[in-house]
Amino acid sequence: MILSAIDPKQPFQPEYSKAVTELVTALRSGLGSNLHSIYIYGSVARKRATPSRSNLDVIIVTQQEFSSHRSTLFNTVKWRFQKQYPHITEISFKTALVSEVASLESIFSWGFLLRHCAVCVYGENLSECFGDYEPSWEIAKHWNMDIEDWLTVYRNRVVRAKDEQELGAIQRLIAKKMLRASYGLVIPRDRAWYDSPIDCGKHFLHYHPEMQVEVERLVIMLSARVIAKRSIVGMIDSFGGWLSKQYQKTEFRIG
Repeated sequence: MILSAIDPKQPFQPEYSKAVTELVTALRSGLGSNLHSIYIYGSVARKRATPSRSNLDVIIVTQQEFSSHRSTLFNTVKWRFQKQYPHITEISFKTALVSEVASLESIFSWGFLLRHCAVCVYGENLSECFGDYEPSWEIAKHWNMDIEDWLTVYRNRVVRAKDEQELGAIQRLIAKKMLRASYGLVIPRDRAWYDSPIDCGKHFLHYHPEMQVEVERLVIMLSARVIAKRSIVGMIDSFGGWLSKQYQKTEFRIG
């Protein structure tokens, strides 16, 4: 099965189209000739974003490093968008060099992300450097093999969360990661790819119905309802521990 790409001709949702245009203008002004291309990924790219819930996820590809003024540029953009577009909860930036993206080593990282999960909104579209992908363990493990270390970091963030707003944002990130990682385990058998965390959970249950309660709890964590810290930590330690072990076993078996 060849995985489908996002249709670049489908317009962004009205709540986000102007924001994307202004984002491109701001980055072109801030980076000048160093800017190679800009991509939108995530729910905004798929035209399924929910105002006041969804982030604006951005990939910036440059010719050279710009670490000297990266924080200033990003903070300025975030501050402006916080004022003009309060329904955009956060702007998330990923950065890469052209030389990093257009390389064999990036086939399952930048290549897959740009080809099947993102839309180019400015510059030369580097996704055209890569062919279409089929669902495989190589893709699944690249995006999820870090699950144990990732959950350790976010477990600490849960414990340190200062208020319900911060805790709610963290719990939703954890739920998304765990649901997507769950589906990654069954990709070699299911032979498909789902970006929606809910869809990931549903298809994972076709192969692991015994995890029904765990998936239901993760879906609750995705909602606006903030749950107790001890419950989030409990999910990380129990189901997260199970996921980590399953990835290790699958990698040992498939390689």
